[in-house]
Order: sequence, then structure tokens, then C-alpha cells
Amino acid sequence: MKYIILGGGLAGITTARLLHEHGHTALVLEAETRAGGLCRSYTKDGFTFDLGGSHIIFSRNREALSFMHEMLGSNREERVRNTKIYYKDRYIKYPFENGLGELPKEDCYFCLNEFIKVLLADASSSIKVEPKNFQEWIYQTFGAGIAECYLKPYNEKIWKHPLTDISTHWVQGRIPRPPVEDIIKSAVGIETEGYTHQALFSYPTTGGIEALIHAIAQPIKEQIICNAPVTAIQKTDTGWSVTAGGKTYTGDELISTIPLQHLAPCIDDLPETVSNAIASLCYNSVACIGIGIKGTLPPYSWAYIPDAKISKTHRISFPSNFSPNCAPKGHSSILAEITYKPGSADEPQDDEAYIENLIASLVDVGLFKKEEIVTIASMKNKFGYIVYDCDYEKNISVIRRHFNEIGITLLGRFSEFEYYNMDDVISSIMAYMNTEFE
Repeated sequence: MKYIILGGGLAGITTARLLHEHGHTALVLEAETRAGGLCRSYTKDGFTFDLGGSHIIFSRNREALSFMHEMLGSNREERVRNTKIYYKDRYIKYPFENGLGELPKEDCYFCLNEFIKVLLADASSSIKVEPKNFQEWIYQTFGAGIAECYLKPYNEKIWKHPLTDISTHWVQGRIPRPPVEDIIKSAVGIETEGYTHQALFSYPTTGGIEALIHAIAQPIKEQIICNAPVTAIQKTDTGWSVTAGGKTYTGDELISTIPLQHLAPCIDDLPETVSNAIASLCYNSVACIGIGIKGTLPPYSWAYIPDAKISKTHRISFPSNFSPNCAPKGHSSILAEITYKPGSADEPQDDEAYIENLIASLVDVGLFKKEEIVTIASMKNKFGYIVYDCDYEKNISVIRRHFNEIGITLLGRFSEFEYYNMDDVISSIMAYMNTEFE
């Protein structure tokens, strides 16, 4: 069986690798000059940064985790997570509910008291009132204290949408309600740990996260065609015909891992209902600014900055703490992520001024001095984050039903249009393989 795979990001490369292991031929068509998608990395002046924001390797899915570990082999560093939230001039423990004892006392009381109110309301009510949107879910799950001190400002900052316009579809299993005993322990200063599946993570020793792409692609390198943006797709009597990079390719089966917004224009007879559903999907772009400095930085894995007045970035990570090979000896690095709506007024226009503003904000919080900077790298990704607006489920069901009917398989973050981490991408592909071949 010959498969044509649209897109050479993590989803496309992993799909091709697993098809190869099942004895099938898979041709990958990638628009960019090299494969990797959001998992590409960039090296400048000896510093390595990930283009799509820092990625780490962890998972609740043991099969997906074992696959990533096996692919990297000995090219793998292992780290204990040390993550913080910058809150009122201090770095507190992440997740926020596990750092309540580090808050100012009045804020700790506010968070604890409001969380207890939510628990008492739940216990006394015989009728469960389902939240209508993400904001209601936050307040019903964590109470007004944690909501207003952290979750609401942070999520407004990253999603660039009112939280009343975002559905609850994506939070189940991703943001659990913390056990009440953990909240109380945290508030009185007893050490607690949340999101334990992230507590230990891995990262490539050399090559940035793109090393994982290269490792997965190793036996199928000859089947990856770059500089081949897809322009036309046609159903044939025997399978599919795809025009990409000015050439035509044929295959028995077609799998798309490219954004739905890129797939739609390639299909001439796409129904208007499907085109409209795709056009209505919401997403954010992301700008990533890598900063290399001479000297050391705090021993953090990454840190969240919920207050928009402090900095435009919602998250900063420290690649040189993931692997010492991400920076030259005696140097350290930061990668800042900034989301924006594509085409909106907050889209970065003047790179120099935008970067200067970001650097000034990080200097102000005491991370480094401006004179310590030795290199800066700026990278933008049009497709960064899925945004689950309140019409998401209606639109995505129309889209999936149609592509299932015409026989195009959708895999990956922006093709399935799900907020997938790397392990989620691999898990969904493994599930597809199990359905197809076992």
C-alpha cells in the first residue's frame, strides 16, 4: 500500500515511520525547506532554540513515551521539573495551587477560602450545574481566588480571547481539580506536587527538539520531499493524486497533517458548509524570541508570567537548563513565547521595537542585565495554538465527518485541530495504526 502524507512535522514523520514499520510505502510532502514543523530547532552563535516554543518529552501514555525515548537513544538528558510562576515580584511553585503558601498571606487566604466555598457549594447542591464556558469552569473548579490571582489573567493572556467565548471541551483531563488535602497542605507550607506526569522530563542532549524528528525520520529520509507545498488534491479511480511543488504524486491512501486552513484550498469541490466551518476555526500564532547571555540564569525549567503589565510573554523557558549543549560554555539561554491573533493589532510588526520591549521586561524582573546579552533569535509561527471557541465542537464535527466520508485521514495538531502536545500527537497516530493494522 502506498500512502501520501501531507506535511512533514512531528505527525507526518511519525506516521510515515510507523507505516514503514508495518511494511508500507509512505511519501511525505513538506512545504518548508526541512521537515519538523513546530518541532524544528535553530542554532545561532552556539545557542540552540526551538522554533515553536520549548518542547519537553513527557507523557502519561507509556507507549508514546517509550517510543520517544527509544528514538533518541543515548541522545537524551533527563531533568526534574523546576517550574515557577512569576507573581507579585516573586517566583512561586507551579502549578499555582501547589504554591499557595508562598503567596502574600492575604492572597493565600483569598485562594484557600474561595476554594473551600466551591467545595461546600458542590457538597450542598443536589443538582450539578454544568459550566457554559471556560471562565465559568475555572471559577467552579478552583474558586474565585485561584481564578483571579492566576488562571484568569494567564489564560486571557495566552488565548487572546475572552474566557466566556472559550468552551470547556479541551480542559477535561488536562487541568484537573486538585485534591483538597493538597490545597490545604500547600496553603500551610507543606510541600505538594501537582501534574506529576511532568515531574520528570527528557530533552535531546544535542540538536534541540529537532533531534527527535531526525531520529524518527532516519529510515525514511528518502521518502521525505521538502520544498513541496501542496496546491491540488484529486480523488482518482485507484486512489489519490496530489500536486505539490509543481510535481504530481499518486498513492492509494491520503493522510493530511497540514493545517486545515491549508488543506481546504487544495480541494476544488469542497462543500461550502465545510469551507465555512474551517474558516470559523480559531487559532493563535506564536512568536518565539531566543536570548543568549553570558553567565548563569536561575535553575528553572520554565516560568509563567500571568500579568500582562509585566511582560508580553506568557511563558519563558530555559533551554540551557534542559541540556548544557543548548548554549556555549559559560553561557545560558531563555526562550520567550508570545501569542497573538494573526492579522490583529497585537501581531508583531516592528521586530526590533518588539524585541526591545520584551528584553526590557525581562531585565526589569531581574533575570539578566542587558549588557550580558550575546545573541538574539526571533522566530514566528502562524499556526501555534488551537483556540476552542464556543462553536468549536459544531464546526469540527462538520469537518471531520466530511473528510471521513471522502477518505482523507486527518492526523496531528492542526489537522485534527486539537490542542495536542507532542505525546498526544504520537498517541493519536498509534491509535490510528492500531485501528488500521491490528
